[in-house]
Amino acid sequence: MNTDLKISEIYKAQQVLKDVARHPKLIGPTDISTKCELYLKPENLQHTGSFKLRGAYYKISQLSDEEKQRGVIACSAGNHAQGVALGAKHNGIRALICLPAGAPISKIEATKKLGAEVVLVPGVYDDAYNRALELRDELGLTFVHPFDDPLVIAGQGTIGLEIIEEMPDVEAIVVPVGGGGLISGVAFAVKTLRPDVKVYGVQAAGASSMEQALKKGERIRLDSVSTIADGIAVKEAGVNTFEMCSQYVDEIVTVTDDEISAAILALIEKQKLIAEGAGATPVAAVMFNKLPVDGKKVVCLVSGGNIDVTSLNRVITRGMAVGGRMSTMTLELVDQPGQLSAVCNIIAREGGNVIAVTHERSKATGPINSCALHVELETRNHDHVEQVKRALTEAGFKVVKGH
Repeated sequence: MNTDLKISEIYKAQQVLKDVARHPKLIGPTDISTKCELYLKPENLQHTGSFKLRGAYYKISQLSDEEKQRGVIACSAGNHAQGVALGAKHNGIRALICLPAGAPISKIEATKKLGAEVVLVPGVYDDAYNRALELRDELGLTFVHPFDDPLVIAGQGTIGLEIIEEMPDVEAIVVPVGGGGLISGVAFAVKTLRPDVKVYGVQAAGASSMEQALKKGERIRLDSVSTIADGIAVKEAGVNTFEMCSQYVDEIVTVTDDEISAAILALIEKQKLIAEGAGATPVAAVMFNKLPVDGKKVVCLVSGGNIDVTSLNRVITRGMAVGGRMSTMTLELVDQPGQLSAVCNIIAREGGNVIAVTHERSKATGPINSCALHVELETRNHDHVEQVKRALTEAGFKVVKGH
C-alpha cells in the first residue's frame, strides 16, 4: 500500500470536519427488516446529498499553500464532484471536474452551482478519470482521487467513528462499495477500535469489481458496468482500497437492480428517505437476506440521495413490481359482451385496483373467437397477486401470464 493509514489521521479528519460536515444521527430501529434490528446512517442528508464531502474536503484541507494556489481537479460519477466543488469553494481555490457525459443532470447542475468548472467526457467514470489525469498534467492541478487516496479514505472513515461513538453495541455495519474508498475508511476505523464488529460491503451485480477481486485475490478490471446505482459503477477497484478491503472487510455481496429498486421504495415509504441506487444497496442486501445478520444490531450506511427525479419514477415502478405491489396479467377471453366487466368485478372483489387495460383481438393465440386482455393492477403483495389469479381461474377465466 502507498501509505500506512493510522487511526490518528481519521481522528484528525474528524476535527477538521467538525464544523464542515453534517453528522446525521442514526435512525432506528426501523421496520425495514423483521429478521434483525436495523438502523440507518443517513449520509443522504449530508451537505451535497452524499458522504463524499467528507473525504474530498479533508484532502483539500491538507494541501500545501502552493497546491491550493494552483487548484484541484477531480473526476466523478457526480457525488465526489460536488464534494470537491464545495471543499474548493470553502478554501477559495479553483476546481475543475471531469464527469461522464451520462451523469444525471441533477448532479452536473449541482456541481456547477457550487462554482466548479465542469468538463463532460463521453463514456463512463473510467473515461472521465483518464481525461482528468491528462488535464492534471497539462494544467499543473492537484488530483483529488474519488476513492484511492489515503486522505480521502481517512475523511470517509469519520463515518465509522461516528457510528461506533453513537452505538457502541453495534454488531454489523453494511456499506456500499464502488471503488472502495468509503468501506476502506469505515472498516479501518471500526476494526481498529472494535475488531469484533462485522463490516460488510455491497456492490451492484452489474458492477462487482471489488467483489470479484476479493474472490480472485487480485484486482480485476471489468469490461463494462451496468447498473442503476451510478454512484458505484466502477470497473476497477483502487490499489489502496483493494488491500484495505482484503484486510478489514468481512465479506462483499451483490444485489440486483430490482432489489435496489425495492430498497429505494422501502426507504421512501417506511422512512421518508430518498436514497440513490448506491445508497440503497446496503438496505437491499439486508432486505433480501444476502448477509448473515439475523438477530443482530445492524447499521446500513445510506451513502447518498442524489437520484435523478426522472429515474426515481422508473425505480418506484420497478420497486412496486418486485414487491408484488403492481402486477400485469394476460387473460385469454371469449370475445363476447360482458367479459371485461366480469374480470374487473372479480379483481375489485379481491381487493385489486385496475390501473390499465389493453384489449387485443389480433394477438390472441387461442380459438378464432378469442381475444387477449392485458390488465395492469395495484396489489398488496405477491400472495395477493396469487389470490387474484386464483379467483379469476376459479371463475373460468384462462390466465395466460401473470406476475
